[in-house]
Amino acid sequence: MKPMWRSCALVLGLMLVLGTPKTGWGQKYGGILKSMVRGNPGSLSLHEESSINATWTMGSVYSNLVWFDPLKPIESLTTLIPELAERWQWNGDYTRVTFTLRQGVRWHDGKPLVSNDVKQTFDVVRGATPQRLKLNPRKTWYTNVKAITTNGDHEVTFVLGRPQPALPMMLAAGYSPVVPAHVPVASLRTEPLGTGPYRMIEYKRDQALKVRKNADYFVKGRPFLDGIDFVIIRNKGTRTAAMQSGQLDIAQSLETEEQVYEQLKAAVPTMKFQKRWIASYGSIVINNRRPPFNNVKLRQAVNLAIDRTKFVAAIHPGELPGGFMLPPPDGVWGLERAELQGVPGFGDAGQAREQARAIMRELGYSEAKPLKVKLTSQSVAQWQNQAVWTIGELKQIYIEAELDLLETANWYGRMARRDYDMAGNGTGAGADDPDVVYFEGFSCASQRNYSNYCDPEAEQLFVQQSSTADPQARMRLVHAIERKLITDVAWIPFSFRVNYYAHAGRVMNFVGHQTNHNNGRMQEVWLDR
Repeated sequence: MKPMWRSCALVLGLMLVLGTPKTGWGQKYGGILKSMVRGNPGSLSLHEESSINATWTMGSVYSNLVWFDPLKPIESLTTLIPELAERWQWNGDYTRVTFTLRQGVRWHDGKPLVSNDVKQTFDVVRGATPQRLKLNPRKTWYTNVKAITTNGDHEVTFVLGRPQPALPMMLAAGYSPVVPAHVPVASLRTEPLGTGPYRMIEYKRDQALKVRKNADYFVKGRPFLDGIDFVIIRNKGTRTAAMQSGQLDIAQSLETEEQVYEQLKAAVPTMKFQKRWIASYGSIVINNRRPPFNNVKLRQAVNLAIDRTKFVAAIHPGELPGGFMLPPPDGVWGLERAELQGVPGFGDAGQAREQARAIMRELGYSEAKPLKVKLTSQSVAQWQNQAVWTIGELKQIYIEAELDLLETANWYGRMARRDYDMAGNGTGAGADDPDVVYFEGFSCASQRNYSNYCDPEAEQLFVQQSSTADPQARMRLVHAIERKLITDVAWIPFSFRVNYYAHAGRVMNFVGHQTNHNNGRMQEVWLDR
């Protein structure tokens, strides 16, 4: 028997994705959406990127096997809909899933989509071909995939080494598009080629990236827009002014925190906002293998020094303190505030700081003999402000940190090389699922395990929760993992971002998701011109 979530997702997906345009409901065709982008993507190859700048701009160019319903803000297995796959079927024990591909889909160069495109895409990502990605942040998402087989041009099967019911969550993420097998991976870094609702026509660094309507898009009647101009503006004040003056129609995710929301709401009464807590959290990443931070006691002192309540009040009002999984109401898996009270660093801040000083003195540090380190940060206002605040906190436990600023385009390469001591970071999940967060961020073999955390017990727990089909049993395992990662100081989470997705009143049918990397398709968005 088919699981209920799969049957419901299929029916709903066919209604939404295959449906003809609802012109009777007032949708209008045409117009160029003016969208904000904070900086240049590191590259245009989504499988090699870890930046919202990439998924926000390139999300409209590509398609996935399955996708999260764009009109439902909270993503889960129950909100999956078909995209390049018109249906999918599991075997009885969740070790094989077969996708039947939609026929008639063409790449932007006119060549047909075939099953080998899917096979090649994910064989490259999981490291099963001679062709290699320059960076491969999500290789560990697919460690459990032991083979990918095809049956003709329109059927592809993922063969797993163990049960993994949540695999479609990863396949639906914005970082998991299907890419063409007939194009070298390296060329996609500058010349993206997809099957999505829009084609890229121009990219000028530090100026704009432009996409235009794909007339051959496989979804009848979509997209509504003629195109999107992603305007690259580095200065936050300038970006806010551009939204306020109407030069931009829509703000990038995580741009409109509470202070900016209040400013825009007062200045532009017709502007629309959608409040969402995002599966993205501020944190300090500590290089677990670089002395002196290979000493867990030192890492624990840093964790105890951070006053999360003070951080939220001073830097990001309205955020939710938490671990590594987003808590309710917008998250599914995270520890709620009451559950966090007994976790190191989330209880009484004054007592925690005294414990931190005691540990530092035990390690030989003092006001007269401080520990001197560099704290690396992206030169983006939100992360730079977080880093400056953190430096002030660390001074109170005898750590003198020097700020080391990097452009976003250089940030991920430095982190991938583990060339840092401490880093003020913002980490966003590709999907709100423990398999995504744990295997990418904390598995020993992951390129995106920036902290070099590696623990055999944690690895076993990651696999155990992933193989568990019962949601409540899985939830108990996930909460145990959350407590362990915080206690081990895998890295140091602060709080989950609150975002008021902001857009002009004329922008219709945009629904901001709690996973901000999955908002980029834009096929349902239209302008009330």
